[in-house]
Amino acid sequence: MLTDSTALAISLIAIQIAKRAADKKRTFGYARFEILAAAFNAILLFMVAVYILYEAYQRFKTPTEIQSTGMLIVAVIGLVVNLVSMRLLMSASAESLNVKGAYLEVWSDMLGSIGVIGAALIIRFTGLTWVDSIVAAAIGLWVLPRTWVLLKESMNILLQGVPDGIDIAEVDASIRAVEGIEDIHDLHIWALTSGKNVMSAHLVIQRSSRAEQDILAEVTRLMSEVFHISHTTLQLENSQFHAGLEENEGMQH
Repeated sequence: MLTDSTALAISLIAIQIAKRAADKKRTFGYARFEILAAAFNAILLFMVAVYILYEAYQRFKTPTEIQSTGMLIVAVIGLVVNLVSMRLLMSASAESLNVKGAYLEVWSDMLGSIGVIGAALIIRFTGLTWVDSIVAAAIGLWVLPRTWVLLKESMNILLQGVPDGIDIAEVDASIRAVEGIEDIHDLHIWALTSGKNVMSAHLVIQRSSRAEQDILAEVTRLMSEVFHISHTTLQLENSQFHAGLEENEGMQH
């Protein structure tokens, strides 16, 4: 329960910091602080899972006397606390990677409590103390892959990778299909935090094309409605300007 409290505290602090408005040094604000918290909780949970597996191995190799009654009481209390925590975190865990990390921590502890209750009852009525080690190992093995997924998602955002669910080739093709656009380059898509996707691109427009504002409006609407990108930055260039840029880049190389 100590790790649960730590994970929840980190998540709540991160949520409050993330609400701070953007300033001259943090022009995108502090939203990504939640992703740092999610990554930290993923690492914390990974370490807990490894420790559980280690303890399970040690107890299986060297069985020790287990007080099943005390074990059962603590597990029941832990289960109640975890069920309440899960209820509070459930709705937000699908939207926030930070909350997802805390939710996974509580979820794993809840499974631990259920497993310990079952193991305590078996030990109490059969005396099979090795059941405790099997339950602990099962919990550790359940947690590890889910921790890896959380850490991978966090690192993808921190490294400004393309958000899950967005195909950059599809975005490119959709923009090229807009009337008046001749070419596109320097297309970048990333996420500031969970659910806040950002995109920037240079659009080469045809010389006798429609009004520039109409092109900007259509591409911005396309990004928002189809690809759920909330912040779009576009630079418009004509073909002559773009050709000059490519020529300069070629001379520099």
